[in-house]
Amino acid sequence: MLTSQFLTYVAFFVLSAIALIGAFLAVTLRNLVRAALGLILSFMGVAGIYFVLEAEFVAIVQVIIYIGAISVLILFAIMLTRGLMTSAASTQNSQWIGAAFVGMLMFAVLFFVAITTNWPLAQPHTISDLIPRLGADLVTTYLLPFEAVSLLLLAALIGAIVIARE
Repeated sequence: MLTSQFLTYVAFFVLSAIALIGAFLAVTLRNLVRAALGLILSFMGVAGIYFVLEAEFVAIVQVIIYIGAISVLILFAIMLTRGLMTSAASTQNSQWIGAAFVGMLMFAVLFFVAITTNWPLAQPHTISDLIPRLGADLVTTYLLPFEAVSLLLLAALIGAIVIARE
């Protein structure tokens, strides 16, 4: 095994551990702000995995959209929900045993499928100049859906401003 290949494996497993630790923190922490920070840590681990897998564009999109926009949106929603900060709500969920059973069952099924499937090895196929082609498609072929999404985000921003002013 080459040194660069070994380091790639090490980086992949370290970033996977970071993503799993962040996801575990996001699920187990009781403080919503700290749970959101755990989610951000998980997103950063996934973006690092994309970099290791040489999918730089997807990694940058992961950083910009998920770490930048979605995490800020979650933190903004936490700040605006004053009702969650009261101690009147129960912090325990009575259905956690069923949820844990379903989660373990799903893990077992996915693990069985991953182990028993004969995964074919594909030859790497790279397309040169993919990002300019994607940009051209966004402003020609997919212009209408792109503008619809921008109007939806604008409406969400106006709604957030109205809610914040109340």
